[in-house]
Amino acid sequence: MTSDHLPSCIEFLSQTMMFQGLPVEQLAELAKLAIDQSYDKGEILFHQGDEGTGFFVVRSGRIKVFKLSADGKEQILHIFGASDHFAEVPALDGECYPAAAAALEKSKVLFFPRQAFLQLLEQQPALAINLLKSFARHLRLFAHLVDNLVLREVPGRLANYLLSLSEQQRNAETVELDLPKGQLAAKLGTIPETLSRVFAKLNREGLIETEGSQVKLLDRDRLHQLVSGK
Repeated sequence: MTSDHLPSCIEFLSQTMMFQGLPVEQLAELAKLAIDQSYDKGEILFHQGDEGTGFFVVRSGRIKVFKLSADGKEQILHIFGASDHFAEVPALDGECYPAAAAALEKSKVLFFPRQAFLQLLEQQPALAINLLKSFARHLRLFAHLVDNLVLREVPGRLANYLLSLSEQQRNAETVELDLPKGQLAAKLGTIPETLSRVFAKLNREGLIETEGSQVKLLDRDRLHQLVSGK
């Protein structure tokens, strides 16, 4: 990180969950470690099995972390947006990245090299505490993912996604899908053809109304019933 960009980087890091609350002096040390990286849509940040050389914080855009089955089926584990951080575990334990990461759109990230970050971590107890908090948050995310994939059928997964999207968009009656349907299918653990059939079924039954990437939630009670498996 060049000295010209240090102030803006320090300001950005102070607003991330991982580094919020740290004194300016520690944020400055972190900013000096950070390496700016840019990725075009579809570009790979790392492959599953690559050496875990460091972790990332998203400055802009969106990054998907995903796994591929032996037959090439994609399962999106999570999508990270601005201020989110990911790949901390392999950066700490030195093991390989357990999944792959790619840009969903033109994105900028900060990369923190493993060895330099570990040295700083030894000197900054407050940073270690923040890191533990971030691990707890990611464990909750993956617990939610497992719950969604194992305990719900595809209609329940889609209903849960739409209700969550509405909540993120200030309880909007009509939501804008934040992923193309192919990527959404991968996020929900299904294939595009199945997802299209589920969308059509919910339309026929009067739970939703779709027009392009916009989905109107017509019957929230029945959507909640799908989520709970009733």
